[in-house]
Amino acid sequence: SFYTRRCITEDLSWSLVTVPQLTELCIQHIAHNFEKNPILNYLLPEHQKKVVDRLSTSLPLTVTANIVSHEEYWKRCCMERWQVCDVSNYGDSWKRMFFERHLENILKFFIPNTTDPKEVLELIPLCKGYVRKLEINQFLPPLRADQKEETSDLSDTEDDAEIGEVYMHHYDLKDLITALPHLEELHLIYGVKSCGMNFEWSLFNFTELDCSNLAAAVKMCRNLKVFKLTQSKVDDDKIKLLARNLQHHPCLLELDLSHNLIRDHGAQALGKLISHSRLETLNLCNNQICHLGAQALAHGLAESSTLTSLNLRLNFVEDKGGEAIGRALLTNSSLKSLHLGSNNLSEPTAAVFSQVLAQNTTLTSINFSCNHLGLDGGKQLLEGLANNKTLTELDLRHAEVEQETDFLIHEIVWANREAVRLRSLQHPTTEPL
Repeated sequence: SFYTRRCITEDLSWSLVTVPQLTELCIQHIAHNFEKNPILNYLLPEHQKKVVDRLSTSLPLTVTANIVSHEEYWKRCCMERWQVCDVSNYGDSWKRMFFERHLENILKFFIPNTTDPKEVLELIPLCKGYVRKLEINQFLPPLRADQKEETSDLSDTEDDAEIGEVYMHHYDLKDLITALPHLEELHLIYGVKSCGMNFEWSLFNFTELDCSNLAAAVKMCRNLKVFKLTQSKVDDDKIKLLARNLQHHPCLLELDLSHNLIRDHGAQALGKLISHSRLETLNLCNNQICHLGAQALAHGLAESSTLTSLNLRLNFVEDKGGEAIGRALLTNSSLKSLHLGSNNLSEPTAAVFSQVLAQNTTLTSINFSCNHLGLDGGKQLLEGLANNKTLTELDLRHAEVEQETDFLIHEIVWANREAVRLRSLQHPTTEPL
């Protein structure tokens, strides 16, 4: 009977191992009460990690932003919120990814006169140490009381943009971006994505006040290296204002104004900017620049010692503009890449560039695609390349160049490229990364 009683009272599976250690109980308690008492920094590193692993991703940012630096926690926050998370685009920092995308999301859906500006301003103390790049591909205009009452006749005409000028101003970025000390890249599009059947021209209105506010903000953003303002109907008057504010900027290296409405007067302002700044890359693809604008840009190029890349694809520079840019490259010794695709260029431009290829030792890439260089133009370029050792890319697709000429040009360019590759293998430390 004694043996039976013992079997009933004894638990064979019981062990001291199952008793939680006091340290473990403390860690559980700290994690559970973290919102009220976030004492993470007082713990040993190994205990900090155990607490962070137990923290909920729904904790307020006011609690976690400046206390939790563990990448594992911010990785969980990102993965739970977004389907695609490429951390390599954010300097391999999950925390930076979270705050940049979180801030971008608030700005993309900010409605002036409706959304409380505090939503953005209260985030500044939490994110200012981590935000280096902002890509905002949508800016919403204010809601209008009479939006539904307007007739559909105006909804698909440019007149609607003029009517909307008074009340279509967007969120002013100045207070935000000037308070972000590490901001280096700013990409903006003043428009609405996926507006569907609610399309109106006024949804894509970059107003004079918007431009004035943005120009002042970017001027004060002293660490900005890359500024992109694309697909926003930026015209000459607005680009003049922006260019004036960007002159003598201490850090700006790249300016992208592609897919806008910039004409010759705007290009003249940018030509002056090229010669009065440290700008290295200028993208003016798909604007309305003609030969006068191209000549102004060429003048700036002749005086510039920093510009390495100029993109004028899909403009109207024609031969007067193309020749001017070519002549500038006879003295310029900084430009490495030039895109003149789709500019109605013909043999006279090729003749000038034949001389450029014979003399210039800086250019590595030229794009003449979708022009009318013709048989003679192709032969001129081939002659210029006879002793050229630096050009490693020359795009002549759809440039009406004779097939044999194109083949001979390709052979020279390929040989140059191969020589550069071999040199980089022999002297890897001297080559730029």
